[in-house]
Amino acid sequence: MKGSRVLLLATTAMICLFSGCVAAQQPGTSGTTTADKEILIVYLSRTNNTKAIAEMIRDNVGGTLVPLELEKPYPANYDETVRQVVRENGSGYFPPLKTKIDDIGKYDIVFVGFPIWGMQLPPPMKSFLKQYSLKGKTVAPFNTNAGYGEGSSIETIRTLCPDSTILESFTTRGGIERDGVLLAIKNERAKAAQVEVKNWLRKIKMLK
Repeated sequence: MKGSRVLLLATTAMICLFSGCVAAQQPGTSGTTTADKEILIVYLSRTNNTKAIAEMIRDNVGGTLVPLELEKPYPANYDETVRQVVRENGSGYFPPLKTKIDDIGKYDIVFVGFPIWGMQLPPPMKSFLKQYSLKGKTVAPFNTNAGYGEGSSIETIRTLCPDSTILESFTTRGGIERDGVLLAIKNERAKAAQVEVKNWLRKIKMLK
């Protein structure tokens, strides 16, 4: 009888230990999974570099991919676009969006991607953040730039999303349209960017 009781206690202890290990790995208990979350990936891309990063994110975490488009697109000419963006930033103008997102309330996590224009958040992304409430949501910013960094873009996102949780941003080198360098994230550069994206997603605990 005594031997049976010892065996029963040992078996019970092993079952509890195993169950504890399984429970610790369940989605949502450690904050390292997006399996039970609705994900939206919104991006603005003029030269397709930010689009390339957005697609890499989608390939790793899933979600709905949405490109931002304007009712009236920017001029094809780079210098004309620069002048227009300077005027919009100076006046605080939010260009109307052609893109419409149904039921944004269902999304838990929103990735927002954009190129850095004039060391600032592009006006179309400001329009998106102004038009759609991301209150209570987790916002993960990512951007491409010409090598000069993020500028004031993240601070602007914090200002426009005061009731959101803003995660650490991702930034990487993209094209330099001024110099005629358009899609830079391709071939070997794309492979390197994929590693950068995965490292970032792992750091902000978004990998599946």
